[in-house]
Amino acid sequence: MSEFTFQLLLQCRYSGDENKIEQLHVEHLVDDQWQELDLNISSPGFDIFMYAILTCQHMYFRNNAAEYGLTLDSSEGLITVIADKHRSIETLNIEFKGKVNKGTVTSHAIDSISARMKLCPVSINLKDIKHFKIAVSFEDA
Repeated sequence: MSEFTFQLLLQCRYSGDENKIEQLHVEHLVDDQWQELDLNISSPGFDIFMYAILTCQHMYFRNNAAEYGLTLDSSEGLITVIADKHRSIETLNIEFKGKVNKGTVTSHAIDSISARMKLCPVSINLKDIKHFKIAVSFEDA
C-alpha cells in the first residue's frame, strides 16, 4: 500500500499576555524542500485540510498557554501526517515548542495544554487515528 507524508511548519511571533499573533509564517514540505504555503482557490483540498488541523492546534496551544500565565515570545509548530493512497490519515504527529517571555512552565501546564489541544474542533471531528501524538514543550526566550 502506498503512503504519503505531508508536513507543515508554522513559525509565529506574539505580543501581549494573551499571545496575540504578530507574525505568522507557514511552510509545507514539497519534494524535500520547504516552501511557503500559499493557500488560494487553486490549492489542493488536502493542503487546506492540513492547514485547518495546524491552525486549530495552534489556537489551542497559544490560548491555553496564556490561560496558564505563559506569555510567549514565539513558537514553532510542526504537523506530520502519514496517509494511505486514499488520503486517509493513519498517523498524525503534532509538535509545538514555545519560547516563554513570562510565566512558570510546569509539568501540569504542559500535560493540560496537550490534553486540551486534542479537544480542538478539527481534531474532535477526525476519525480515530491509529497513531496520534501531541507533544508540547517550552523554553525561555
